Amino acid sequence: MIISPCISICRTDPITGYCYGCARSNDEKRIWKDENTTDEWKRKNLEEIQKRMTGWQLESFKESYKFKSENGISIIKQKKINNEK
Repeated sequence: MIISPCISICRTDPITGYCYGCARSNDEKRIWKDENTTDEWKRKNLEEIQKRMTGWQLESFKESYKFKSENGISIIKQKKINNEK
């Protein structure tokens, strides 16, 4: 199973139409949620969205996505949980 690239920074750039956190368009977000979407499409989309990013955004995404892959939760959500304790 390929996890969603959402890293809980959900704001859309008004010029590009891409999310600041994951660099996906709203259409791509809908496709990810569709149960019929193939892992092949998801892998390709992960490559595409990372090509849209540069510098600190790309590095931050990679770190956040790795954390989410290993822990099942985004860094931001984990910090929020820790702050609520």
